[in-house]
Amino acid sequence: MRKVLPVALAVLALMAPHAARTQTDDAAAKNAAQARAALNAMVRALGGQAWLNMQNMEREGHVAGFFQGNPDPGTTEYFEFHQWPDHDRVELTSHRDVVEFYVGRQGFEVTYRGKKPVDKDTVDDYLRRRDHSIETAVKVWMKDPNTILIYEGQRLAERHLAEQVTLISPENEAITILMDEQTHLPLQRSFQWRDPEYHDKNTDTEEYDDYHTIDGFPTPFTITRLKNGEPFRQYFVSHVKYNQDLPTDFWDADAEARKVKR
Repeated sequence: MRKVLPVALAVLALMAPHAARTQTDDAAAKNAAQARAALNAMVRALGGQAWLNMQNMEREGHVAGFFQGNPDPGTTEYFEFHQWPDHDRVELTSHRDVVEFYVGRQGFEVTYRGKKPVDKDTVDDYLRRRDHSIETAVKVWMKDPNTILIYEGQRLAERHLAEQVTLISPENEAITILMDEQTHLPLQRSFQWRDPEYHDKNTDTEEYDDYHTIDGFPTPFTITRLKNGEPFRQYFVSHVKYNQDLPTDFWDADAEARKVKR
């Protein structure tokens, strides 16, 4: 008995870390499954398979700017087109005489002066938001088996009780999404990025409110962008269209420049 007891204790000591790891792995798997279930509920709320297969979207409305948290006077009319995965076109002013293209990883602006590249900071900002959009989170990150999903419980977002989920990509990038607990529609999307010049972290946030169902797709008609918690842009949507038949040269900045009357 005296010989058996030390052996048994040694075996238990060796098994203890394994048991702890197993419990931790089980808890992580259960948490990830809960996060995936919340995200899947969000996709169903947005339109399910029809939303996943959406060809394109057009938003029309007005955009307001902010300076140091205070709104600038006046708004600018805008028309925004998006086609998954990497085609975006923005037309500004009521005359639609400023047209920005973000196709692939490049940005161009077309005005009466012709075509020119969009400045690097603006392109980088646009691409960051595209790379960390809810659409990218669902269509790319969730499909990657190496993406980590974390269910973070309930939070308050815009006076709504929400479920919070964070996705962490294999590149250690993160997207956090808050979804209304009752409707499952997204209320907020945020991510952090490090300034390449000053090396400090910035938080980019979008808040979604005033949902209307258009062609079967619940669509936010108020979108607020925040940088480090301060309002930066606010979009007031007036009209939305989905799955339009667009001209073959619609995403071609050179073709648009040839149409401009100088």
